[in-house]
Amino acid sequence: MTLHSTHAGTGFVPTETVPGNLAGGLLLLCDHASNTVPPDYGDLGLPKEQFERHIGYDIGVRPLTQELARRLNAPALMTTYSRLLIDPNRGEDDPTIVMRLSDGAVVPGNARIDSSERQRRIERFHRPYHDLIGRTLDQMLEAAPPPVIISIHSYTPVWRGVPRPWHAGILWDADPRAVRPFLDQLGADPDLVVGDNEPYDGALKNDTMYRHASKRGLAHALLEVRQDLIADEAGVMSWADRLQPILEDLAQRPDLRTIEYFPSRSDGPTAR
Repeated sequence: MTLHSTHAGTGFVPTETVPGNLAGGLLLLCDHASNTVPPDYGDLGLPKEQFERHIGYDIGVRPLTQELARRLNAPALMTTYSRLLIDPNRGEDDPTIVMRLSDGAVVPGNARIDSSERQRRIERFHRPYHDLIGRTLDQMLEAAPPPVIISIHSYTPVWRGVPRPWHAGILWDADPRAVRPFLDQLGADPDLVVGDNEPYDGALKNDTMYRHASKRGLAHALLEVRQDLIADEAGVMSWADRLQPILEDLAQRPDLRTIEYFPSRSDGPTAR
C-alpha cells in the first residue's frame, strides 16, 4: 500500500495506491473510500455519526477494492478523504463538488466557503487524485494494450423511505463493451437482482469515468454494491468471491483492450 503526499507540509496524504501489475489489463478506482477529514478542517461542524453515514463515504468499498486488488494483482487507486470535504467524483466545475447540504444534513464547514477555498480544496485534494489516475493510465498504456477501468461504489438499501431492490448495479454512459458482459455474468446469479443504470444513471459530465475512461476511449464500468451487503468482512469476502472471476474475464477479453470512442450522453442536447 502506498500513500502519495502531494502537498508537503500539510501532513495529510490525499491518495492511496495498492500496487499491481500495470500490464494486467485492469485498473480499480475507489473515489469514496474514506470518511476522514484532514485535521486542519476539524469535523466540518458535524457530529461524528454523520461521517459514519453514506454521506461521509461509500461504506464497504475500501476493503472490497483492496481485496479485489490483492486477488487480481491489479493496481487500485483510492482517495483518503471524505466526500463531505470535496467530492472526487465530480468535475471541477460541478456546483455539487462541495456539498452544503447532504441528505438532510447541513454541513456548517461548507456553508460559507468562497471560491478561493473551493479552489484550495480542488488543488489540495481533488486534483492530486485525478493526476494520479492520469499518470497511472499513461504507464499502463505504455506497458500493454489499453486496460479496463472498474470504479467501485456502494449505495444505501433505502432512499427517502423507499427500499431499493437491487443487490448491485452497473452504471454506464455510452460505451457498452465492459458493461454488457459484466451485467450478463453478474445477472446470471439467480439470487441477485442487478440494476442496469440503477440506482443512478451513469452519464455524468466530467465525473471520474467521463474524464479518465470515456475521454480516453477505454472500456469501463462503474459497479455499485448495496452497502448492507459489504458492511462487514464476511460480506466483503462474499462479494470478492463473486466479482473476482468476472473481473478476470473482463481483463482477458481482447475486444475490451482497445481504444474506441463513444459520444457521451452527457454531452448531448438532453444532457442534465
